[in-house]
Amino acid sequence: MNKALPASPFSSFGQGWKKLSEKTLSGKVQRKVKIEGKELSCPPLEVFKFKDLQILKMTPERENNLSCHMSFIPKEIQLLTNLTALYLDTNELGEIPPEVGTLKNLRRLTLSNNSLQVLPAELAKLQNLQSLHLANNGFTVFPVVICQLLNLTFLDISDNQLEAIPPSINQLRKLQTFLLMINRIKFLPEEFCCLTKLSCLWLGNNELRELPVGFGDLIMLDWGYNYCSYNLEGNPLHHPPIEVCSRGPKEMKEYFDSLY
Repeated sequence: MNKALPASPFSSFGQGWKKLSEKTLSGKVQRKVKIEGKELSCPPLEVFKFKDLQILKMTPERENNLSCHMSFIPKEIQLLTNLTALYLDTNELGEIPPEVGTLKNLRRLTLSNNSLQVLPAELAKLQNLQSLHLANNGFTVFPVVICQLLNLTFLDISDNQLEAIPPSINQLRKLQTFLLMINRIKFLPEEFCCLTKLSCLWLGNNELRELPVGFGDLIMLDWGYNYCSYNLEGNPLHHPPIEVCSRGPKEMKEYFDSLY
């Protein structure tokens, strides 16, 4: 939890923008710019002069006050090389500029609630990225560039129009939370079962009729004790049957072992 320090050293600038200094629980000071204004379709370019920024938040705080909708991100974003967190959700973004790939210190990137259909290949350079939020966009094909983000531990790409997950998903060996609900996924590749660090997997409301044979190897999904660990509801599953799935990975492994 962050504790805000007095904002006096960093006065408000531009209409509705404020530069703040925050201290984390560990005592580390972080520089942050936060949008608070209305009717801003693009961040003031003066924002990009603050090269010490670590957190840039350009998203409305309350969904009932969506008067700020950015439709594009200026290429000047590449100047903020010290950013560790970039919040761009709930805007009208149709694309992400390749310059975002220069922000190699990013650990968190939120892009949910936009109109994205693709991601630039340059995002593969974000090798420090741990948390990526892409829910409620227009993805019909899983962006394979995500599979090159080898340090991801959290990925939310729920509420899109995805139909498949690529085999290269097996590269995300550090992934712990994977939110895929409300898509059109019909098939999971066997390589999906390499994500053995998963402790939270939501697959509800897709079109899955069967799961890969190795699914029972995802033993970190503690279904017997933590209901929030998984979700498969809303799928026409028959292999294994949903009643077997509901009993967890161990029962699923026994089910597949009995067949092969």
